Amino acid sequence: MSRAARGRTPVDTPLRELSHWAATLRPQHIPCRVLKLAASQVLSQIASIRAGLQHPLGRKLVAAFGHPMQRDPRQAAGVFAALGSWLNLDDTAYAGHLSNSTVAVPLAFAYARRLDGLSLLTAVVAANECAARITASATLGPLRGQSAVHTHLAGAVAGRLHCDRASAALFENSFGLAFAMPNWPLMRAFLASDARLFNTFTPVRTAMDACDAAYAGLRGAPDIMEHGDGFLARFATVPLPQAVAKGLGRRWHTDTLSFKMHPGGPGIDAAVDCAAEIHKELGPVRPQDVAEVVVEASLYTLFAGERAAQYVTGPGSPLGALVLDVPYPVATTLLTGEFSVDDFSAPYLDDPDRWALAKRIRLEHDTEMTRELFLSDAPFGEAVREAGELAVPWLRGFGGDELVDLIGALQADDRDFSRSTKATGARVTVRLTDGRTVSRTRLIPVGAAGPETRAGHADLVREKFLSVGGDQQVADTVDRLHRMRPRAVRRWIETAFLD
Repeated sequence: MSRAARGRTPVDTPLRELSHWAATLRPQHIPCRVLKLAASQVLSQIASIRAGLQHPLGRKLVAAFGHPMQRDPRQAAGVFAALGSWLNLDDTAYAGHLSNSTVAVPLAFAYARRLDGLSLLTAVVAANECAARITASATLGPLRGQSAVHTHLAGAVAGRLHCDRASAALFENSFGLAFAMPNWPLMRAFLASDARLFNTFTPVRTAMDACDAAYAGLRGAPDIMEHGDGFLARFATVPLPQAVAKGLGRRWHTDTLSFKMHPGGPGIDAAVDCAAEIHKELGPVRPQDVAEVVVEASLYTLFAGERAAQYVTGPGSPLGALVLDVPYPVATTLLTGEFSVDDFSAPYLDDPDRWALAKRIRLEHDTEMTRELFLSDAPFGEAVREAGELAVPWLRGFGGDELVDLIGALQADDRDFSRSTKATGARVTVRLTDGRTVSRTRLIPVGAAGPETRAGHADLVREKFLSVGGDQQVADTVDRLHRMRPRAVRRWIETAFLD
């Protein structure tokens, strides 16, 4: 529906336009395919939260801040967000690790406000669209992936306020206040300590305070995004303020969702998929039977892996680094045929065979996979196209002149994301001591944005939810979430979390 048809008034900043759009978004404005993706996103993130609850560190977080099913939705939202994020089992999109706030916060407030299922899903979509656009505007900057925690300032504000049916002015002021002092994580803490548990908890709590302040009458700066002293000036190497409101109601960032089927990342998913296929052929391999394992991947995977490698030294490695490591999950999958959250805790983490095999794994750059990565929409391709020639310094900083030459000239277009892809590929080659070689390649991981995921996301997330002990009835009824009345929604959420 056009802006005029919805009775909108002219606006003069990207944030104000986004706020007006989000405040007036209703279910009938959202394509059916997008609502279906949002339902899968809800179930997938519930699975991630359940996984976080089951891990020893998750239980410590609950001891400190309470179970997510608690009375105060603001506190519950922060716990939901933290539990679903730190194992890197959270869903992503162009741009950002959205679900940690865009599902977590609507879950907490829909439960507390006794909303129906369609209202919950609409709030998730509104939060997705706001968080993704603001994250996209700073994608060509120093923070990316889970370190771009400002995603959750936007997702939490929009998720809560849409559940409240708040006015556009409240959206605008809450956004402005939340982004007044945006969070910037320190990589030392992110990789070397348990502080990773706060990477979404802290910005979600900041967003809750911003909403409370806006309700009390405090005002934020409507030009906080694009102003010379604003957010993008500090957080973006190549600011893209036009991304904040581009294609509202026409291009849906929710279409770019990728569902995480394995913990860890970025970029381990395809490598684990390949390792699982090799395991089916070879069975469990003994470390002494393996001469070497080569994992070829894009610069994105190598960049994260190299940052983590200096902290990963064996069973006592900090979890913040271990979830970014490539050799350990690939070794585990070659030995067991799968990789799950249990593999990040004892006794599995202490298995000497896993570490012995991990030492035989090395990473190599595959230039074609890097090129395919940037031709995809997520995680960077659309931002590079939007920036055009202005992206060259950022590309050079990320991968040198070779990357600039490899990518070539990319130009912005008007794609609507309905055929979005995320090509974070990998090739795993196992060379055995008896002379045999087995190799598998996957360009788009299982669950990542692409034609397979668009056709089968409901089945994928159902499998993910059940794999962490989720209730069968919850899995079987998620496709009816949009028709559930408030009481049924509350029961559904309770059954999902209260075993």
